[in-house]
Amino acid sequence: MDDFIKKAANTDWQSVTETMNQNGYAIIPNLLSNEECEMLKSSYNDSTVYRKTVIMERHRFGLGEYKYFNYPLPKLVQTIRTTMYEKLAPIANIWFKVLNIKTQFPLEHEKLLEQCHQNGQKKATVLILKYGKGGFNTLHQDLYGAIYFPLQIVFMLDEPNKDFTGGELVLTQQIPRAQSKAIVLNPKKGDVLIFTTNFKPEKGSKGYYRVNMKHGVSEVKTGERHTLGIIFHDAIS
Repeated sequence: MDDFIKKAANTDWQSVTETMNQNGYAIIPNLLSNEECEMLKSSYNDSTVYRKTVIMERHRFGLGEYKYFNYPLPKLVQTIRTTMYEKLAPIANIWFKVLNIKTQFPLEHEKLLEQCHQNGQKKATVLILKYGKGGFNTLHQDLYGAIYFPLQIVFMLDEPNKDFTGGELVLTQQIPRAQSKAIVLNPKKGDVLIFTTNFKPEKGSKGYYRVNMKHGVSEVKTGERHTLGIIFHDAIS
């Protein structure tokens, strides 16, 4: 945990901010060690730490499954969630300001959760996703309620082209009055992808406007693919 905090503190957040502003996503390499990735994967079959399992094909979400952690979160997961929120809240506030959205997010994660709980959103949304051969995730957004944080993160817990093939992360940008733009990303084990939950600001000739974005996972061709997804707001159910 201390190693993660140190790595996060040593990250060039000004560069991350600039990349997020331009693209709506950014990748930070090697924020989790191999040992931390393996520890998170090893807990996948420990039913005591999860509140809910979702079989994706039952809901036409794709093919695979994911499990939502229960509170209290494991210490490493809690540390990641709290630490990363504090780094990302200033970016979210800049986005909402330039888009003339009155909401401004607290700089402490605990205070955001207080807002969620006052709205009846009390369920943890951190999850681990698992895909086998043929697995995929349809394009979607993770909102969960009226109170939402506009950025989220996903950590790759396996090594692409070694533990699995295929399974690329896919983002789409719905550009107004134009066709959608697809972005395909392949972060390595221990890397974190930061991306927008809903939309990003784009500067036009008449000021800033929203570009809606969705995310998903392409088909896994071989092996198994695990990721840790961290959504910063809580859910109603």
